[in-house]
Amino acid sequence: MRARLLILAGAVLALLLSTLTGCSDGDSGTGGKVRLRFQSLAWQKESVAATKALVKEWNAAHPEIQVQYVQGSWDTVHDQLLTAFEGGEAPDVIHDASDDLADFAYGGYLADLRTLLPSGLKADIPARSWETATFGKGVYGVPFLQEPRVLIANSKILKSSGVRIPTPEQPWTWEEFREVAKKLSGKGRYGIAWPLKEPVSITLNLGLSTGGRLFHREADGKVRVAFEEADAAVPSVVHDQVNVDGSAARTTLGMGGSDTLPGFFGGRYAMAALGFSYRQQIVQQAPKGFEWTVLPAPAGSEGLAQGVSPQTLSVAEDSPHKEEAAEFVGFLLRPRNMVRLAQGDWMLPTGTAALKDPALHTARYGWATGAALAGALRSAPAQSVRGYPEWKDKVATPALQEYYSGAIDLGQLRKRLVKDGNLVLARYQR
Repeated sequence: MRARLLILAGAVLALLLSTLTGCSDGDSGTGGKVRLRFQSLAWQKESVAATKALVKEWNAAHPEIQVQYVQGSWDTVHDQLLTAFEGGEAPDVIHDASDDLADFAYGGYLADLRTLLPSGLKADIPARSWETATFGKGVYGVPFLQEPRVLIANSKILKSSGVRIPTPEQPWTWEEFREVAKKLSGKGRYGIAWPLKEPVSITLNLGLSTGGRLFHREADGKVRVAFEEADAAVPSVVHDQVNVDGSAARTTLGMGGSDTLPGFFGGRYAMAALGFSYRQQIVQQAPKGFEWTVLPAPAGSEGLAQGVSPQTLSVAEDSPHKEEAAEFVGFLLRPRNMVRLAQGDWMLPTGTAALKDPALHTARYGWATGAALAGALRSAPAQSVRGYPEWKDKVATPALQEYYSGAIDLGQLRKRLVKDGNLVLARYQR
């Protein structure tokens, strides 16, 4: 009887260990088949197809390391991953965005990739992109897709207005952009639509063009919020377009980017400030004969610089197969594969080799304009700031929404972002 109990206990223990070590049939060191779970956040039809095709190709070429595609969602990824990490059930390979990684990296949930990734991949991605996934001394994600904020314009309205057409080489200044928006406005039409339902990241990221930083790391390593003249430049233009010039539609302040498209197609807005990937929706949804073009965002004292939070691939610290997971990441992000992923998501690859692909330099659908902006993309200002999600949701979002609508002035905005914001950040930096 005792022997049977010991055998049964051993079987239960083996089952538990198998569960806790993910989905492995055995350890790679003993010749067993390794199974990795890859949680992808691809959601557009083309990007899901491209990602699944690459997983299929990997599995066909690597029978000893099989990857299971798991569909995730951008809407719930942070909470879902946090639950998975704390429950010991995180996927081996994790798709996310760099601005969501800080707390996971500092919390010890993600593997430091510095010694795991292929040297070719490390060398191919520029240092400015690696900065977006570097926290402390470690690298906790591979930045692979990014998108600049651009102006998408109704070509007929733009040409008929006689305004100078900007290019990446000769962009509009913010002052010129404000004047152009006035000229493009008319009866029943606004010059620009600013979809600012989520106003924080676009404000901070475009603020880099005028030298805005907002977050300042001090000698003690702690981050403080300071709202200086350079930080106020871009928000002031948007505020004045809505509340002084009447060249920006007030109704779009509460909209997401997709919400502005019907009005854009209908000629209510001459331009819309959108992410580069929105081109796909425009191609799919624009009425027949609608002509549109992609323009660079306005430039400031720092040129076309703007912040981005690239999509990333990370490896879970608890994964028992980190080397195999990193090998799979290296395969996914080979230059040709990175191009396939970029085309699927209508975004730009971070890799220098992938970015040279002729398919990303055609004038059609504005690909060439976006590719020309890649060198100006920088790590988003809030990238490594602990407590940023709470600062964004509880302080910055309502304050900026009230400022853009005209409910508060610039001084009140500054007070709330700085005073209230530093109280939030202080809790994360004790």
